[in-house]
Amino acid sequence: MKHAFHPDAFAEYAAAASAYEVGQPGLGERFIRSVEGAIEGVCQAPDRWPILEQDVRRRLTRVFPYAILYTTEESHVLIVAVMHCHRKPGYWRTRVAATPIG
Repeated sequence: MKHAFHPDAFAEYAAAASAYEVGQPGLGERFIRSVEGAIEGVCQAPDRWPILEQDVRRRLTRVFPYAILYTTEESHVLIVAVMHCHRKPGYWRTRVAATPIG
């Protein structure tokens, strides 16, 4: 199954990767690999991970304290957040009601 990012989810993903890279060269790339691996798993078996709220599911990344929050649409997985697990829980809820961008 294909995937698409909500624009805000992609922006936070890019910002986190950049921040890790600035903090330690090479760490941003490790973060990207971790997130991409989690997304690949979601696309292969979208119903595998637990429902967090309504129809939003959560897949944790390895090593980094991030989660991929997503919904399963008819033709793709929509990633609504690449969320740091220790900051502002629930900030992503307004994205679920937004029109999917894809």
